Amino acid sequence: MNYIELDAYPKKWIFNHKSLPIPAETLTKIKPFSKARAGQLWGQLISSQCNFTDQFEKGDWVHNQNNWPEQADWQTPWDDDDITDLPEEVLAFLDWDDNSKVYFCYEKYNMIETTWGVFRQHWKNFLFYDDGALLISAKRKEALSFQQNGSVLIGRRTPLNQV
Repeated sequence: MNYIELDAYPKKWIFNHKSLPIPAETLTKIKPFSKARAGQLWGQLISSQCNFTDQFEKGDWVHNQNNWPEQADWQTPWDDDDITDLPEEVLAFLDWDDNSKVYFCYEKYNMIETTWGVFRQHWKNFLFYDDGALLISAKRKEALSFQQNGSVLIGRRTPLNQV
């Protein structure tokens, strides 16, 4: 089983918060991975040596500062009720089709699959739980690393065996 039901997802509240409602038809496109599948993807795409985003070390592509040439502030637009778009630096960097499959990764056993269009439109929901998170695509190299200090690192991931 690759996914769990959204209703069984422990942090489902971030997707039905009354201040940022998500339509029911869109909720079907937010698919939390089972722990087993999340762990497998994490090991293949992110790190074979750590479980949490604050534990990356030498050998992890995320830890390599050369992979993150840009950064932007995500916290200020997140806090502003009048702003709905991701920071312009992010939108300028990611030229992804709205149907592109993306993975939002909180930690090794807590990952969500959705589409770029759903994430782009509802990014504030995903960042209610902002203990550091990554947005990646299995087929694209661009990546985002949302930091707890309110910044987002913008860059490209490298294969694990080429770090």
